[in-house]
Amino acid sequence: MAKLKLGPLTDDKPVKINLELPAQLHRDLMDYGVLLADGAAPIEPARLIVPMLERFIATDRGFAKARRAGR
Repeated sequence: MAKLKLGPLTDDKPVKINLELPAQLHRDLMDYGVLLADGAAPIEPARLIVPMLERFIATDRGFAKARRAGR
């Protein structure tokens, strides 16, 4: 399996989202879902968005610093 930043996804209650994505981003998410599935059924792009955003927020040092500073 490829070394990806995003680990296995937890099976949470699905949440409906309505979002337009650029076509290239959608293709990238489709490819990421295939790689993350590692031979199993590909993971849908909508299931990737929240964990990716959570990971982004958790690792954004500027955001963490600003949050600690009370901004």
